[in-house]
Amino acid sequence: MKNSAAGQHHRAASFLADVLRGAAIGVAFIVPGFSGGSVAALLGIYERLIGAVADVFKHFTRSMRTLLPIALGMILGAAALLFPIQWGVRNYPVPTVTLFVGLSIGGLPSIKEKAPGRPTPKNAAAFLLPCLVAAALAFLPAANHAEGFLYRLDLGGYALLFLVGAVAACALVVPGISGSMLLLIFGYYTPLISLLTGFLLRGKEPLISLSVLAVAGAGMLVGFFAVSFLMRFLLRKFPRATYFAILGFITGSIVAVYAPFARSAAAMGVWGWVISFFLLLLGVALSLGLLTLVKRRGAHRHST
Repeated sequence: MKNSAAGQHHRAASFLADVLRGAAIGVAFIVPGFSGGSVAALLGIYERLIGAVADVFKHFTRSMRTLLPIALGMILGAAALLFPIQWGVRNYPVPTVTLFVGLSIGGLPSIKEKAPGRPTPKNAAAFLLPCLVAAALAFLPAANHAEGFLYRLDLGGYALLFLVGAVAACALVVPGISGSMLLLIFGYYTPLISLLTGFLLRGKEPLISLSVLAVAGAGMLVGFFAVSFLMRFLLRKFPRATYFAILGFITGSIVAVYAPFARSAAAMGVWGWVISFFLLLLGVALSLGLLTLVKRRGAHRHST
């Protein structure tokens, strides 16, 4: 009986932990410049998540046990913090994103542990190229769509929306490449957020809103599964080089995250920078503290 009760308690704790991890991934997806894949890697569930997605047709039940709590957390995290994060990004963009930068920096040692030793020239290239690609995304010119264009899409517009959703989901899987940043560059981020908030708060154009969200969601689902298969292959065949590439993507994305807010940074006063600095330290401390807690729990579990 004791073993059964302990097993149930452990499963419940694991389910809740995965829901919380999923919530962090969902929050990252709606913040421009941050990657859900990066958060998954920083939290130590990236390989498990990619494996579950890639095996969903072969081992459906086992995969769904992994995916359901994470997916539930992603939905809850994005929904619960959609408005607060958008408020923070709109009114205090640099301090808000600096907190997330601190969280990313604090998690980097956990990824470096999976690529130990001195880097070879190949691994150095695997780090440098993704780092430059992620940073370069910040300098791509953003598309300029008219306000409310998503309410007037034709068939070709829906096809393009599906493709944009698939590309954004690819970025969700690849650590360091931000799906919301790509949506921002393609000119879809603000219109999609406006459509979503208008639908949730005022029930604006429900049929059109649901159609747009369904097509974008279908594209994201297809892109997510397609790139998950690729990432699992790379992690199996070239694990060390892949983790160096992940480190490069995340490092480059730290540069890219500030690009949409360059004007706000230039206009920010001294106190804004002081607050941002302390939020950076807070983010690093929270991330390191979470990783330390996870390591201690893992060590305790192995010892018992």
